Amino acid sequence: MKTLILLWAVLAVSITTQAQTKNFIDQPYMETTATVDSLVVPDKIFLAILITEADTKGKVSTEVLERRMYNTLTGLGIDTKEKLKLSDVGSNFKKYFLKNKQVLKDKSYTLEVGDAVTAGKVIVGLEEAGISDVELRKLEFSNQDKLLRLLERKAILEAKDIANNMVEPLGQSVGKAIHIQNSSSFQLPRRESGAMGYKVTTMDSFMEQEAIDIEFEEIRYMASVQVKFALD
Repeated sequence: MKTLILLWAVLAVSITTQAQTKNFIDQPYMETTATVDSLVVPDKIFLAILITEADTKGKVSTEVLERRMYNTLTGLGIDTKEKLKLSDVGSNFKKYFLKNKQVLKDKSYTLEVGDAVTAGKVIVGLEEAGISDVELRKLEFSNQDKLLRLLERKAILEAKDIANNMVEPLGQSVGKAIHIQNSSSFQLPRRESGAMGYKVTTMDSFMEQEAIDIEFEEIRYMASVQVKFALD
């Protein structure tokens, strides 16, 4: 008796599931996919700055190099309290005990700037101050979330326009959306010559010209939607 009841329960679930699927598939619908994208210039540029006594073979202390760095950045109008963060402090203390060599200290910082021109000036200024280990850490766009929402809206309107264009010759019209699937992403510039998406002239060229030739590639943002529209 228990087996019979269980069998009827499974059968009832199966019939209900099939009925729901059939109701969805049987109604006339139009499925479209649309993708839109946008290129934007990054407005949050993060530079990794390493201050190390090894660059001067221990002749200049990290404290002096650090003071030079602060003077350079403040001279460029950068708010170091807000934009400069200490990442790490280290030394070759273990090597000192093992090899009886001089202890050389280092400090690493992360600096945020808002444009490529400022980034270029920072690189040149720090080079002149004896700090040459500066690398691009990452690129960001501050209004990323707002941009992706805008692209998703454009994508779904494009999907509806495609659907209307397809069914209009058939004398039909697009009704309400019965299923929506969306995805969004962004694509950072590719790494070139060990740096992520930026081109910069040599230091000699920097010293010879007032305009700093540095350019960051744009970030590509994309939004895709797949929509099923009921047909009237």
